[in-house]
Amino acid sequence: MAQKVVIALGGNAILQPKQQATYENQLENVRQCCEIIARIVQQGYEVIITHGNGPQVGNILRQQEEAKEVVPPFPLDVCSAESQGFIGYMMDQSLKNALQKHGLDNAVVSILTLTEVSMDDPAFLNPVKPIGVFYQEDEAHRLAAEKGWVVKEDAGRGWRRVVPSPKPKSILGADVIKSLTDSRAIVIAAGGGGIPVCRQADGTLSGVEAVIDKDRSGYQLARDVHADVFMILTDVQNVYVNYGKPQQKSLGTISLLEAQQYAAEGQFSAGSMGPKMESAIRFVENGGTAVICSLNQADLALEGKAGTRITQENLVHCN
Repeated sequence: MAQKVVIALGGNAILQPKQQATYENQLENVRQCCEIIARIVQQGYEVIITHGNGPQVGNILRQQEEAKEVVPPFPLDVCSAESQGFIGYMMDQSLKNALQKHGLDNAVVSILTLTEVSMDDPAFLNPVKPIGVFYQEDEAHRLAAEKGWVVKEDAGRGWRRVVPSPKPKSILGADVIKSLTDSRAIVIAAGGGGIPVCRQADGTLSGVEAVIDKDRSGYQLARDVHADVFMILTDVQNVYVNYGKPQQKSLGTISLLEAQQYAAEGQFSAGSMGPKMESAIRFVENGGTAVICSLNQADLALEGKAGTRITQENLVHCN
């Protein structure tokens, strides 16, 4: 049977740092991503794609701020849905074109995806995720009073709104996503961590203003669809230990036990590799294989020829 792989793309793969946020630039970046994903499909994998949306939803919030006197702004969960829609469209179009180029006839489906979180999550008591534009301190406090926001100073650059970042409980519609991939369709889902929703006492769902970490959401998606491989694509070729020190070392294939030991040593910083390794380790603990690598080596990494791979087996290292 074909292996099922969830591929998690960072938002910077769609809009690179310092790159102008035009549609054309983002479409070209997506096109390059989809060329590589098509090669993975050609290898025989069943593929589900998820992606970040940090730069994109930030720009949507900025557009709303600039136009607030003309067009009423929408809540954050709606902005997340908007970013899912336009990124999904670009990926859907680009992947169909790439598959045709490779002589493949797989269907491509982009699903607007809700991610369930719990209102009892402690993250709602301690909002820490900065979003949107920077403000002067007095304006930030005025907006906080008017809108009920929480605002914090952000690394000396100004004041920003901060929102909760709760952990995902489940990806709603995961059974449909799995069914589609079982039928050879390629599914784009849970972009930006998914649109956060909470279940009320009567069982109904309602959106919440929060941002779900895309790596944690990617793990949840991979688990819920019973994927064999969870692949996180980033801007480095490997995970490193002792990063930035003379004894820095890149990690190739390592066992789950080794990964857990490195994490316990605090080798992976909370602001960058930490959430990726946390999610990768959790996926392997539940029976799968995790890969962290650069986008341009994704197809090689699935063959074990590049990137960092975490497996359940205890490995014997030879000098």
